[in-house]
Amino acid sequence: MPDPFRTLSSKTVVLSQANIDTDQIIPARFLTTTSRKGLGTHAFHDWRYEADGTPKPEAVLNRIDPAERRILVAGDNFACGSSREHAPWALLDYGFRAVISTSIADIFTSNALKNGLLPVEVDAETWAQLAAHPDEPVTLDLEAQELRRDAAAPVPFTVEPFARRCLLDGVDTLGWLQSHAPAIADFEAVREPETAA
Repeated sequence: MPDPFRTLSSKTVVLSQANIDTDQIIPARFLTTTSRKGLGTHAFHDWRYEADGTPKPEAVLNRIDPAERRILVAGDNFACGSSREHAPWALLDYGFRAVISTSIADIFTSNALKNGLLPVEVDAETWAQLAAHPDEPVTLDLEAQELRRDAAAPVPFTVEPFARRCLLDGVDTLGWLQSHAPAIADFEAVREPETAA
């Protein structure tokens, strides 16, 4: 899991197309690995590279420093299509830590939250303001569940409570269970054994 997610302030990258599916995020031919490392080089591969592997100079993701733009502002119905955990892996490895859209596919949302990528849904007016000002830093405060920009009122967003807790603590489901190992052991120690039938 990535580091705990509490507050993220960053400029954004805007990919305004609607219905960006998971095959566009990470093409199927790159799904042969079970390792997350290096998948960022293949994020939006067919948008970023020619058939011979030459980078496309007009591709926005080839022209920015991912360390300065950790938030992706994506078009409506983001990450639709097939369920593939490699999609959030590729986005995280590229450098994104959050995705903002007017709607995000449910399965992708679940996969993203389990892997440390924050999906945030906002109204159309907020999205339009974000899309128009990618160089204006955005702050995502997960503790307060607010999106903030300097000149605008905070915009609330919601994250499923258990997923939010895991993000704040920087753990996945297994890590959360392991953090409760002493309490589980105490319970098992005092639990009455089942009687044989």
